Amino acid sequence: MQFLPENKLILDAVNEGIYGFDLNGNAVFINPAAEKMTGWDSAELLGKNIHDCHHHSHADGSHYPQEDCPIYNTLHDGLAREISHDVFWRKDGSSFPVHYTSTPVYRDNKLIGVVAIFRDISIQKQTEDSLRQALEQVQALSEKLATENHYLLSELASHTGDVSLSGDSPKMQQVAQQIKLVAHTNSTVLISGENGTGKELVARNLHQLSDRADKPLISVNCAAFTPSLLESELFGHEKGAFTGASSRRKGRFELADNGTLFLDEVAELSLEAQSKLLRVIQEQAFERVGSSRSIKVDIRLIAATHHDLNKRVEQGLFRMDLFYRLNVFPIHVPPLRDRLDDLPLLVKDILLDINKKLGKKITGISKTSLKHLAAYGWPGNVRELQNLLERYSILAQGELLHLPKLTPQASTQPDDVLLLAEAEKLHIEMVLQRFGWRISGPNGAANALGLPPSTLRSKMAKLGIKRD
Repeated sequence: MQFLPENKLILDAVNEGIYGFDLNGNAVFINPAAEKMTGWDSAELLGKNIHDCHHHSHADGSHYPQEDCPIYNTLHDGLAREISHDVFWRKDGSSFPVHYTSTPVYRDNKLIGVVAIFRDISIQKQTEDSLRQALEQVQALSEKLATENHYLLSELASHTGDVSLSGDSPKMQQVAQQIKLVAHTNSTVLISGENGTGKELVARNLHQLSDRADKPLISVNCAAFTPSLLESELFGHEKGAFTGASSRRKGRFELADNGTLFLDEVAELSLEAQSKLLRVIQEQAFERVGSSRSIKVDIRLIAATHHDLNKRVEQGLFRMDLFYRLNVFPIHVPPLRDRLDDLPLLVKDILLDINKKLGKKITGISKTSLKHLAAYGWPGNVRELQNLLERYSILAQGELLHLPKLTPQASTQPDDVLLLAEAEKLHIEMVLQRFGWRISGPNGAANALGLPPSTLRSKMAKLGIKRD
């Protein structure tokens, strides 16, 4: 295959590399651009098999058989080809990504050779890789923000009505001192206490006083999920990891990276989940469900339980090694019945929150009502006190809250769900207290309720309303 002098001048002037091959696959023409890109002089390659010089291996170094080469395939079948996923090797042993075409050359309808035109696409590949990495980062960040947004919205919904830790009693002062001592460390904390005592509030205070306060505090209630779902909730899952896993999802451990993870009701973990949790604590690494890739995390772990974990260990329900891992610094939150001196401050803080929530202007509770609160056993602790005060605040019509003598049945009724007769009884009792238990007359409870005095007395007898 021969090139006319005028054609050679044109081919020498172009910026793309150009090779001309005869039917044996040997080089018959090499332009200056090809020499510059490959480092091979034309004198070194003319009459030689170009494939053996700089197309002999794939990008990973594996052998590239000549029979698989698109350029040499064009020599055999006369079909043009365009390739953008190969590399050419330079004389110095380095390689560069190329985009090239192999075009058959005919004379009098007879194939006489092939022309290969190529260009170095290193910058293009780098740009594509940079864009791909940037897109992956954007997608990862978008996924993280979406997950965190979903998590934070659920957290806000579940914590509406929470108040800060309140109390000046010796036991609460001890809790406050323990929080200050351990907050600035990375030590694992195990918070124990009955339901409703405020264990999660202790965890939040620990996080807010820690060096990780500007990072997320991620909570998970271990009792709220089945063992199979809990693993996905803690460690996340890949798309298609199980039925219903329509997309990749990050778990709580991943969301808590560089922050704090709070495991509430940790005693409810299955033995299998306990084993996996122990491994994560030891190695600070885990795998998403459906993935074998290990993900490293830096988290501060806080756990809480209302169970006696020592007894759970003795019963074979909780791993001893995990218990020791969690019980580095124990904090016990006392029940409300053991710190009744804190009632006035607790009531004040709770009512401030209730006023914001309900749009009320309740300034406090009566002295008699406070005595009723102090005489009660509080099996549901501070949470029960919150629910009780909110219930009576809904019914209240004045600025001072009046509460009747409490009984377990009256106080433990489900939140905001009262029988009609009980709601009527509570309302009548509050009105009677407000009017000093005066029934008749212009300043009597019957007049305020819009009832004849006889009807009010009848209702009081029926509902069992008596003055203490």
